Amino acid sequence: MSDPTHTWSEAESALYRDLSRYAVPQRERQIAIVVDRVARCAASGDVLEICCGEGLLTAALLDRLPDARVHAYDGSDSMLAATRARAGDPDRLVTRRIDIAAADWRAFETPLRAVVSSLAVHHLDGAGKRALFADLHAALAPGGVFALADVIRPETAAGNAIAAELWDEETRRRSLEIDGDLGGFEAFRRADWNHFRHAVLDPMDQPSTVAEHLDWLRDAGFVGVDLHWMTAGQMILSAVRP
Repeated sequence: MSDPTHTWSEAESALYRDLSRYAVPQRERQIAIVVDRVARCAASGDVLEICCGEGLLTAALLDRLPDARVHAYDGSDSMLAATRARAGDPDRLVTRRIDIAAADWRAFETPLRAVVSSLAVHHLDGAGKRALFADLHAALAPGGVFALADVIRPETAAGNAIAAELWDEETRRRSLEIDGDLGGFEAFRRADWNHFRHAVLDPMDQPSTVAEHLDWLRDAGFVGVDLHWMTAGQMILSAVRP
């Protein structure tokens, strides 16, 4: 489901924290869309974030859903520590270190209100995504929602070129907006993060097309599968367990 010879390191976690504020397109808007989608779902219960990173989405969920407990899982100890520091309410936060490709963390004592994930599921191959979607469908309560923000694989060379240009443009814009200079954008370029410009992907990156995501979610039994936002080769979609 993923390449076992390539694992995420704490050095990569540190680089992600440094660059993601510039490199995640419309980051604040993305968080708002996902949180609003969860807040409007019909189910009750806990919320799970898969690969919580530094905790921005977890903190936003805790703030918007004062009655909810959030399970924030990640494969990095430093990311989990950052999430705990940012979340604010330890009584409503459960953290756990996981391997996203493993299945041992996917069972819960009570059905979940929602599952969210941002920029993580693309580390699974197609079979891994299909297995994850089926397990999440089983974990959700009726009316529960799965909201996914992630990078995708364009269907065509033209689509890939557009994604590459848009990602550079978005990162350049955010660098100027945040710092008033292009330092963040230049760091993004030095780190070679724009994988749409690569002839060969990093072995840890296994993005799938939008159509594949939608089909696999429907195959898992989800309904209301819908695409909400997309730019620079990145998307937000959601699906509901009936």
